[in-house]
Parts: sequence; structure tokens; C-alpha cells
Amino acid sequence: MTKSADPTQNGASDGEALLSLMETRRSAAVAAIGEPGPDDGQLRRILTIACRAPDHGALEPWRFILIEGEARADASREVARSYAVEYAATEPAKLQKFTALMARIFIAAPVTIIVVSSPDPAAKISLFEQELSAGAVCMNLLTAANALGFDANWVTGFAATSVGARALFGVRAHEKVAGVIFLGTAKERPAERKRPDIDAIVSRWTPA
Repeated sequence: MTKSADPTQNGASDGEALLSLMETRRSAAVAAIGEPGPDDGQLRRILTIACRAPDHGALEPWRFILIEGEARADASREVARSYAVEYAATEPAKLQKFTALMARIFIAAPVTIIVVSSPDPAAKISLFEQELSAGAVCMNLLTAANALGFDANWVTGFAATSVGARALFGVRAHEKVAGVIFLGTAKERPAERKRPDIDAIVSRWTPA
């Protein structure tokens, strides 16, 4: 019989380090993320940790698509092509500007991870809960990347929602892109931003 890991066995300092990481984590701007990225071993570890997410029914209702190496330029070019087609009616200057942005969307970050929510429609677990599990995978991925010293940004946008981009990446009809996560090392540290006022968003239920 295996025992559950006890976080106190490694000393309070490990727990405090984890809490400090989570208290101070910050998404880097996509434009700031560049080399170096994780090596194969580090990337595999990040993905393995990402999968340790709440998953009611052990359905594993998610999968990963990696864009790295020379494929970054190819993927960017194809997404730009899809953008130009889908927004052909847009004012020309605006269309040119955003098509150019799409043409280099995957170039700078060493690795882009597309997290696909792939629920089982026949499962007893609700589709909503399965989709939430994919979101938890995205958050685990960010935390693992930060813990290894890398920067990341979780977005969606055109590459996640357009018909052309979904077809390009093989996202099936019943699936959704939960996140497009750019991963690498930021050229500059992101500034802190305003955080929620906990007192304003917490309430305690009491019986009537």
C-alpha cells in the first residue's frame, strides 16, 4: 500500500517556496517571451505535472499539441493565411496589420503548447466539469514552467477559436482549445498589477 505524499516531510521551507512562487507568479507578455526554452526533459516534466489536475472519473479529457522548432514558422504562416481569409472584408490597413502579427505569432517563443479540451460526451461526468479540468491543466502547466525558471503566457484568441486554425491543428468538432500557452524566457520581468480585494469577493453562507 502506498502512502500519500506528506508535504511537511521535506520541511516547511519547501512549502514556503511553493507558496511564494504562487503568491508572486506573473504571466509574461507574449512579445517578451523568447529563448531559451525548456529542453526535452524539462518539457516532458512540465507536461507530466500539468496532467496532475483534478480529473473526475479519470477521463483525461485533454491533450497537447506542441509547436516548436521549424514548425513555428510554418504554423505562423498558415494561421496568417487563415486570418486573411476569414477577415477578408476588414478594412485593408487593419487586415494587413493583424495578418502580419499572425504571420509571426509562434516565431519568438521556443515552444507553444496548445491545450485541447477533449471531453467524452458519453461519460457520466458533465461536459462542463471536463472542460474545467482542461483549465486546471493549463494552470498547472504555468506553475510548473515558472517553478523551472521559465516564463509563460496563457491566451486563446484567433489561433484557438477560428475555423481555419482549428482545422489546421486538428481540433475535432467536439473539442475546444482551452489555451494557447507560449513558453520560454522573458526578456524583461513583467510589472506587478492590481490584484483582487479578497474581502470584496468572499462571503460566508449562513442558514436563513
